[in-house]
Formats: sequence, structure tokens, C-alpha cells
Amino acid sequence: MTAIITKPGTDEKLRILSEDAQYDLACACGTKDKDEHRQRGGDGKWVYPVTLPNGGKSIIFKTLMSNVCSNDCKYCPLRSEMNARRVSLSADETARVFLDYYRRKKVFGLFLSSGVCGGSADATMERLNGTARLLRNRYRFRGMIHLKVIPGASNAAIEEAVSLASNVSLNIETAGAKRFSKLSDKKNYLRDIIAPIKLISRLTGKGMKHSRVKQTTQFIVGAAGESDAEIVKYMGGLYDRINMSRIYFSAYQRGLGDPQLPGEREQYPNSEDMFSREHRLYQVDFLLRKYGFSDSDIIFGGDGKLSLDADPKEIWARNHPEFFPVNVNKANKNALLKVPGLGPITVGRILKRRKTARLSRIEDVGKVGALLQKAAGYVHF
Repeated sequence: MTAIITKPGTDEKLRILSEDAQYDLACACGTKDKDEHRQRGGDGKWVYPVTLPNGGKSIIFKTLMSNVCSNDCKYCPLRSEMNARRVSLSADETARVFLDYYRRKKVFGLFLSSGVCGGSADATMERLNGTARLLRNRYRFRGMIHLKVIPGASNAAIEEAVSLASNVSLNIETAGAKRFSKLSDKKNYLRDIIAPIKLISRLTGKGMKHSRVKQTTQFIVGAAGESDAEIVKYMGGLYDRINMSRIYFSAYQRGLGDPQLPGEREQYPNSEDMFSREHRLYQVDFLLRKYGFSDSDIIFGGDGKLSLDADPKEIWARNHPEFFPVNVNKANKNALLKVPGLGPITVGRILKRRKTARLSRIEDVGKVGALLQKAAGYVHF
């Protein structure tokens, strides 16, 4: 009896590629909010709820264009040496399927990534850029397109991606060349990661033609054995000097990568602690972006770890008793944002209310829940 082998159709390829896209989480956030957890929508696994770089939430169509990859990223289950069913989407296939979802108002935008296929980073970028080109030029799509930049891509390919996309990202992966050398023997940290990130920063800088384009990046947390202190130092540089719009974190998923990786087994033997570590880094990210903290304000244990027992803002407060209590009626915005339990929305409400009336008790700030109860121990009226 002869078996008939057929090539996978578009839907089957999307099924395979969307499942593999779970390993690329630079557009997902692991915070406590339900709609920010790593998840895939029920209507096709390529539909993702996401938090956008500006803080808004929406639904995007997310897929790899190919899971063929010539790279050797040791944390990635799709690296070249692994046995996986390899498939690729054409630019036309991707554009048509996305537009079908978009026209039915099921998605807001498109997130495209890919393994390194076609023999080079630029061949892969042509696949990604080609899809965006089709959507922009043939189909006149003017909505959100997020393109991943492939490490090692030429300046010309990166410049075209920036000209076509609303958002671009290139994963920084880890903190520094020494750590990065543990993750790949093929890629060069300064040439393939840092130089392109700096180029994107120049292309999207204030006053530049593509200043509307947002750049994001992602750390693969723990794969290279780096400390939280190392990551946070790099975060400060990315925000202060590169003008990064948003930084994301993905806890290294044990069992998927090369067993020779340093990993976190010795530092974080409980796998739940790995995700707690990821969550703490997201909290630090909010402190740097929204609360007026700098990377030098963040406090670590002697081993360079963030505390898993308390959030980094509360750790700062415990170490600066001289700063408290903060006068709710007189303190400026930055001082109020240093108070554990007070966030930007609550601080905005305080500043608005005290223009017309004096606040005399914590109930005047808002409905007292766990956060305001925490804040009450650090303020006076």
C-alpha cells in the first residue's frame, strides 16, 4: 500500500508556526494581569492578547514566517540542530490570512518574526519586509505592524523594516558579550545585536523621519546565568541612551534549551521562582519607565538578586526611612511615586484633588484596598 504524502496547506503551516511562536515572547508581558499572561487565543493559536509599548491593550495576529533556522541559540528549541517539523509561509500567504482576520475585526495588528531561513539574515528580512511591503503598498493597510529584526541583518534591510513597521524589535537576549557567548557560537553580540539596536535608535530618534516607530527588546532571563543586577544595569542604558520604548522579559524555559547552558537551577531550584524573578524584573521596568527611578536606585541582595519576597519599590522604601513619611498635601509627583502602594493613576488623582481641597486621611485618596493600606504606613497628612 502506497502512502500519499502531501505538503502542508496554509492552515497547517500556521498551526505549526503559531505553536512555535510561543518561544518568542517579546510582545507578551508576564505580569499579574490576566490578559498579559502568556496565552494564545481560542480562535486560532496565532491570535494573542498583548500589552502594547504605549501601555494599551489589544489583540494581534502573531506568527513566525518560518521555523527553519540556521542559528544555534542554545536556549531555543528551534535551533538548527533540533529535530522539528520545518515549514515556512510566503509573504502572500501571511498577508492574506492576516487581512482576513483584520477585516473581520478579530485583530488589531500583525506581529511577524522568523527563524533564520533562506541562507542568511537578509534573506529572512526580505521575507518579513516583503510581507509588510505587500500590506502597505498593495493592500493599503495602515495599521500596526511589528517586525522582528534578525540578528546580522544589513543596515539596508533594517532601514527598510523601520520604514514599513509601526514597531520593531531585536532581542538583546542577555547582559553583555561575555554572557552572550554562552548562548551562541555563531552570533556576535556587538556586531549582530548591539550595533543594529543602536542603528534603530538613530533611525527612530526625535526629529528623525521614522520617529513614530517604537523599538522594543527582550531579555531571555537566566539562560546565561546572569544576575538581576547585570540585567538592570543594561536596562538603564537601553532607556537612557538608546531611547528604548519598552523592554520585555522571558524566563528561560528549562528543558527546551541545551542542557549545557548555565541556566538557573542552582540559583532558582524552584521553577516558580524563575517566573517570580521575571515578574520582579517587570516591576523594575515600570519603576524605570513610569515612576522616576533610575537603575542605580534598585536594591539587590549580595548575590545581585532582586528580592522574591517583596517588590523592588518596597525594598527601596525600607532602605530609605529618611525619605518617609511623605506629606500627601505638599510632596511633588516624584516623591509621591516613591511611596509603596501609590501608582501613577493614584498620584494623578491626589495632585488633582489637592488643588481644591486638603486631604486629611487615606480615605480621601480613594477606596482603601490592599495598596492604599500599604501606602498609609508611608505617608502623613
